[in-house]
Amino acid sequence: MRNTIIAPSILAADFANLQRDIEMVNSSQADWFHLDVMDGVFVPNISFGMPIIKSIAAHAKKPLDVHLMIIDPDRYIKTFADLGANILTVHYEACTHLHRILQAIKTEDMQAGVAINPHTNVSLLEDTIQDIDLVCMMSVNPGFGGQSFIENTYKKIKQLRQIIESNGASTKIEIDGGVTNKNAKQLVEAGADVLVAGSYVFGASNPMETIQDLKKLVQA
Repeated sequence: MRNTIIAPSILAADFANLQRDIEMVNSSQADWFHLDVMDGVFVPNISFGMPIIKSIAAHAKKPLDVHLMIIDPDRYIKTFADLGANILTVHYEACTHLHRILQAIKTEDMQAGVAINPHTNVSLLEDTIQDIDLVCMMSVNPGFGGQSFIENTYKKIKQLRQIIESNGASTKIEIDGGVTNKNAKQLVEAGADVLVAGSYVFGASNPMETIQDLKKLVQA
């Protein structure tokens, strides 16, 4: 198996003890921090904005994987670069000029990601796949944590993997939503490279051990 990246979702962390949870991820076998930014327009929820990300970046010792669930994401590309984002992901459904936005993200020395909602067909990414560093495939409906995993995701991963390989791209596939020890290995076998885990990690009695077990499971 490939070296699977584990990215705990900070949205599920304890915000009254945020530094503690950041230090836990730093000390764990996790690879990235996954940060969900929601505007209350593109998705119903509002999460956190620039001051929180600045605070996280001050303590994080691993890459910041920032997932924008917002309208008009092109307005904030430089802002997130300045805050320390390493990967910036925008939603396909929120971008009228996707190719232009991808180039703008790369210009700011970040990796460019594209997220797709459960109803969005992966074939729509074929024309831009060589410009995409990461596809964040939503395996739940965006905007809320703790949802059940959508089973059709496995089929979509395989379809996307075929598009990546047939175009000679090096795009990573990230799965966001409902990832647990029950489906992690199957997701990697289908072709996933990055697993985002939120409530499964931070809701555990021992989050660091949960990350370790998840990492061991997908590398077995």
